[in-house]
Amino acid sequence: MDPLSHLLSLYPVRTALDVRCRFGAPWVLDHEGAPHGVAPYHLIVRGEAQTDGQTLQTGDIIVFPHGHAHRLHIGDPAQASPTHSAPGLLRFEGNDGDGPQTDILCGEFRFDADGGGGLLAALPDVLVVRTAGRPDAQSLRHLLRMLHEEAETPRGGSEAIIRQLASALFALLIRTWLEQALTVPGLFGVLAERRLQAAINGMLTAPEKPWTLEDLADASHMSRATFARLFKQAANATPADVLTQLRMARAARLLDAGQPAGAVGEAVGYQSEAAFNRAFKRQYGVGPGAYRRRAPE
Repeated sequence: MDPLSHLLSLYPVRTALDVRCRFGAPWVLDHEGAPHGVAPYHLIVRGEAQTDGQTLQTGDIIVFPHGHAHRLHIGDPAQASPTHSAPGLLRFEGNDGDGPQTDILCGEFRFDADGGGGLLAALPDVLVVRTAGRPDAQSLRHLLRMLHEEAETPRGGSEAIIRQLASALFALLIRTWLEQALTVPGLFGVLAERRLQAAINGMLTAPEKPWTLEDLADASHMSRATFARLFKQAANATPADVLTQLRMARAARLLDAGQPAGAVGEAVGYQSEAAFNRAFKRQYGVGPGAYRRRAPE
C-alpha cells in the first residue's frame, strides 16, 4: 500500500453529499459553523462563486476542515433574491435571480475521532483545489462531472452511484491538494517531502518496530542531525511524536475491529500494556478498554 493510502486508512472519513444548488446572480449562501470533526465542502460544478476575497470557478472545490462559518456569493449579498428549497435525491436550493447561473454541490466530510491530532490537525482552515485545465486533477474533474450528472438527472441506481462516487472524493481531493500546494503541514508535509518517504513508509507499515532516530535516518540515507531537522521542518513535530500518532491511530482501528487491548499494544510496539494504556489515553482522552466499549458513532 502506498503511504497516502495507508495514512488515509488509519483515519476514516465518511462523505455526505446532500445538497444541489442552482443560483442566479446576485445570490448568497451562508453556512453556519459545524461541530468539531465535520468539514463542509462545496463543489463548483458550473459558474463562479466568491468567498473571503477569492473567486472560485468551475471545477474548484473548497473545504472548511475545521468547520468555520462561511459565506459564498456572487454580487452584492444585500441584493440577493431569497432562496427556496425542494426535496429530491439531493435537496435542491435555488433562487429567482436572473443573472449568470452557478451550480454547486454541497456536503460534509465527517472525521472519526482522532484524539485531536493526526489527519484533521494537519489540514488548513480553508482548503481549495483547482481542477480546470490541470492534468494533475483529471481524475478529480471526471468525478465531479459524474456526480453532477447523477444529481442533475437521477436514474435507476443514482443514489447508490452518488454514494459510491462521493466515498472516493476525499482521497482524490487530498492527492490533488498535495500535488498542487506549495507547502502542506503536519503529516501531509512528511508525505510531500520525497526525502522522507522511506521513513514515513516504514512507520506506517511496521509501527510495531522499535524505530530509533538512527534507523529512520539510515532509511532516508541522511545523517541523524539532517534527518531530524528536515523532519521537524516538514511535520512541525519530531519523528517520535509522529510515530506515536501513527501507532495510536493504528491501535484505534484495531480496537474498532474488536481486538483486546493487550494484543493491540503489542501490535503497535508496546511491550507494556500499562505504557500503551497511558499513551492511548493521552491521545484519545480515554483508555483503550473504554474506547473499544464506546457506542458506535
